[in-house]
Amino acid sequence: MLEQVLQIFPAELRKMLLANKDKLKETEEIRIRINQPMILWDGRKEYFLDKLSGRLSVEAEGSYYIKESDISAMLTFLSRYSIYAYEEELKSGFLTLEGGHRVGVTGQIRMEGEKVERLAYVGSLNIRIAHQKIGCAKEILPFIRTEQRVRNTLFVSSVGIGKTTLLRDSIRLISGDETSRIHFKVGVVDERSEIAACCRGIPQNNLGIRTDVIDRCKKAVGMRMLLRSMSPDVIAVDELGSMEDFQAVDEVMHCGCSILGTIHAADMLELQQKEQLRKWVEQKIFERYVILKKDDEGRRHFMIYDGTWEKIWSD
Repeated sequence: MLEQVLQIFPAELRKMLLANKDKLKETEEIRIRINQPMILWDGRKEYFLDKLSGRLSVEAEGSYYIKESDISAMLTFLSRYSIYAYEEELKSGFLTLEGGHRVGVTGQIRMEGEKVERLAYVGSLNIRIAHQKIGCAKEILPFIRTEQRVRNTLFVSSVGIGKTTLLRDSIRLISGDETSRIHFKVGVVDERSEIAACCRGIPQNNLGIRTDVIDRCKKAVGMRMLLRSMSPDVIAVDELGSMEDFQAVDEVMHCGCSILGTIHAADMLELQQKEQLRKWVEQKIFERYVILKKDDEGRRHFMIYDGTWEKIWSD
């Protein structure tokens, strides 16, 4: 899958990165900034590309510094030689590559009232390398799925711990892989293209054979569209936050459809303090809360609470 990432780099950089291909398999992000060293992040350490040897190093001194021409070439490759065709996508701040890799874009924005008119100049790119972790939700599946239905479930963690990854694999398993005899129809509203990682409307991540995706659509709008058009058993959404999101979730539940969602919180205490959740907590709307944490060595751990906030499992 790294071929899709490497092909957007200019020849000189591509050659150096190819020489470090084994390390790239562990890389989560590549940060590209004009007049700054390129930084590769593997979830634990930063690495820099040494200009003379072409090898990765933990030392920034002697690093390859990104030129304006490098980013210009990368944008050309990203947009398939037609940057104007991708202007609408660039307004959202990112592009998605084949393979599910996501390229965040920042720079000088031109506004028209409250809306982004265009991205006039690009100063930095953040390449997030897709690592779909097939099977990571297998242990928690018996707690969120029965033979008759899927329990309303919230995946909870701080930023970058892996709740979207866990949600993605849960969708795949619930939708039913080739070995499963229990399956449900799943509708996904992927507002930021992070669950399915659609490229030109086609999901690049494996979400199972009974999953339909609405890509780059506001969550509340997408949830209502799925209810009207696709008769899902389950609707999955990432990053619940606004009051409009919560109102749409209420509508979904009143239609007899289950919800899988994610929300930002470090632990159950912080979750309890979120005002929007208070009504759901009191009414025990959500039946499962899956809390993700990372230990000092970078290993992820799960804790599962039921609708009464009682812990029922931890790994």
